[in-house]
Amino acid sequence: MHDVIVVGGGAAGMSAALFTAKNDLDTVVFDTDETWLHKAHLFNYLGIESVDGGEFVETGREQIQEFGATYVAEEVTSATQTAAGYAVESEPETDAGEAGDATAGDQTRESTYLVLATGTDRSLAEELNCEFTDEDVVDVDVAMETSVEDAYATGAMVRAEEWQAIISAGDGAAAALNILSKEKGEHFHDFDTPADAK
Repeated sequence: MHDVIVVGGGAAGMSAALFTAKNDLDTVVFDTDETWLHKAHLFNYLGIESVDGGEFVETGREQIQEFGATYVAEEVTSATQTAAGYAVESEPETDAGEAGDATAGDQTRESTYLVLATGTDRSLAEELNCEFTDEDVVDVDVAMETSVEDAYATGAMVRAEEWQAIISAGDGAAAALNILSKEKGEHFHDFDTPADAK
């Protein structure tokens, strides 16, 4: 049983995974590597002067894995709520193990929390019976939590427009901080100082 399953490896999904894995939650990211970032070049991401979207994705993927997140190159085909949290079923996009995950090829995984970051594909949110807005996007609160407890939706799933990488990354961070606050039993802030870098 994992702490967090993230479905989607774009800016929103990787941001959520970064915060949860960095703070010692067992985090698994499922990704088909079809993020729109591969078609982008980022000049408008604060702190980055210029970077190709594909390079940004690869750097983010390496970063989350360095903090302990498991990356699985599989498509999640189903998500269900269980007594203990969530179960996702997946099928490989590539040969098992090709993404560097020794457990690639597993068909079902369970977690306490679920973060959906699948762009405009809202089918998993529909399957979980999450509420939608009049604009036909997933209805979330300020922490990105859906109407289904401990299930979060981020990025383009929750916005009719404003599909910027930096906004999506903020959505993922908001979801992760809410999860961490629930786990700690108090408001949690992931705040590092220069001394932490030594």
